Amino acid sequence: MATREKSGTVADVRRDQMLAAAATQIAERGFGDTRIADVADRIGASPALVIYYFGTREALLIEALRWSESSFYARTEEMLLSTTRIRPRLATLVEWTLVADKQASLTGDWGLWFDLWAQAFRHPEVKKDRADLDAQWRNLIIRIVRDGMEAGEIGKVDAEEFAIMWASLLDGLVVQVALDDPVVDVARARAIALKIAHQELGLPKPRRRSS
Repeated sequence: MATREKSGTVADVRRDQMLAAAATQIAERGFGDTRIADVADRIGASPALVIYYFGTREALLIEALRWSESSFYARTEEMLLSTTRIRPRLATLVEWTLVADKQASLTGDWGLWFDLWAQAFRHPEVKKDRADLDAQWRNLIIRIVRDGMEAGEIGKVDAEEFAIMWASLLDGLVVQVALDDPVVDVARARAIALKIAHQELGLPKPRRRSS
């Protein structure tokens, strides 16, 4: 029993190493220029071992993104426990989504998402996984909105419709920011995202402190 547990732990560590290597490689070079052999070289493994774990490059991309997103959602759970009000929760999501320094952190790296979207457009099997990942993101937004309604911070709204709209807006803004659009920088994207959220949810403008 102990031997099996130890073997499973080693396998999990090895798998995580492959996913970390794949996420880094894809973020640096793009999916099109990433080979399974490149991922294997990063961790001193054989390409056959990577194929054994993941099968195809597309599967490796999907799992690398899931691995990267897992730390994002772990941080989110901590944030939801420490921050109960809807306004700072929304602000935090925007900050974590609109990463100013795209190379500062692997967590939530948009390079992986861009490659996933491109592959999902061409491969039906990737399309389904893309839908699952987007549903997880929208469900997080729905949860925050419903918590706000239960707490009496906002009136009754269609949480699902808001999540679809706002998640799509954030995706579009991220593309502009990531591509260094001269008109849509991080500050402007942040302001637009929060303005729309506050308007749609009926959140009053924060009062200015008197001097």
